[in-house]
Amino acid sequence: MNLHHLVWRLGSGWRVCSSAVLGGGIGPRDWILNAQVPGGYPRMDPDRHLAEIAAAEHLTGPGAGLMTAADVTAYTVAAEDGVTATATCGLGVRGWAAAPGEHTGTPPRPGTVNIVVTLPVPLSDAALVNAVATATEAKVQALLGAGLDCSGTPTDSVCVAAPAPEAGPGEPFAGPRSRWGARLARAVHAAVLEGALRQS
Repeated sequence: MNLHHLVWRLGSGWRVCSSAVLGGGIGPRDWILNAQVPGGYPRMDPDRHLAEIAAAEHLTGPGAGLMTAADVTAYTVAAEDGVTATATCGLGVRGWAAAPGEHTGTPPRPGTVNIVVTLPVPLSDAALVNAVATATEAKVQALLGAGLDCSGTPTDSVCVAAPAPEAGPGEPFAGPRSRWGARLARAVHAAVLEGALRQS
């Protein structure tokens, strides 16, 4: 089965904050990979699998890898003043983050909303974390705006990439009312809303 993937070749001098399966956390990253996998994905080593895909793409250095059962060729992109958000939206299985404990015993249908954001300015560590929160808030707003009764899927991931600071800590804020956080929020909202409307 020949499935697709999206690649961001950032190069050196970038930092990423993410919940990625491979290369999650905060640190220097040279690339980001969003790989499509089949529904009912059987492997128990997704980080190793992503590393194999990255090697096949000749990606070197540290990177971040995401996975989704959604069709990554149906990605959506929105940009505002140098901030770019790319989303792959698989909403086959969705719900609320604070849902009651449940286990139906049936395998979930393909899902996952993955969001990759690039900014043109350096962010402090706190702002990088804040940017992930802002992106998540904008995602939920977009899903509700598309008429979907959910906050996302159980496997959603976010990656925020920004240049590494050369002097000083970088921009201190990335909340939804900050200069760069507001741009990020609007870009993520537009990208996720477009993707979600295709499925609602």
